[in-house]
Amino acid sequence: MSMNNQRRQYGFTLMEVIIFIVVVSVGLTGILVVSTQTTKASADPMVRKQAMALADSILEEILLKAYCDPDTVNLSTVPATCGVNTVEASRDLYDAVDDYNGQTKTIFTDWPSSLNSYDVAITVTATTLGVLPAKRVTVTVSGGANVVSISGYRTNYW
Repeated sequence: MSMNNQRRQYGFTLMEVIIFIVVVSVGLTGILVVSTQTTKASADPMVRKQAMALADSILEEILLKAYCDPDTVNLSTVPATCGVNTVEASRDLYDAVDDYNGQTKTIFTDWPSSLNSYDVAITVTATTLGVLPAKRVTVTVSGGANVVSISGYRTNYW
């Protein structure tokens, strides 16, 4: 065969162009799916951060209260001996850690409306830290798919 009979081919065949279009389309679809998922999830860190700040604020409020109900505590013993806890009528009257046990967001009437989408659950359980009596306070705040749970301890000191 002589060189004159061979024809040089320039450009792409129809099949090569179709395969190129399919490969690029699949790649772009993958990139768009990842981008969409990232955009949807971009608010989650903010919601989680707000839930954490809210849980921390509630826990701090509770741990500042007395270990024993001040209305029934016996201060003549060391450490002070707790009497029966009486749960006060409203949050502004709460004076002991145990007053918050089992409470939910319904006691927080002074919240801004932007926090209404969060749910709160509070538990207070008696425990010990070594030999020291303590109360473990757990605050769980959930907002959307985010659930934040933090705990702290209140011991018996006056």
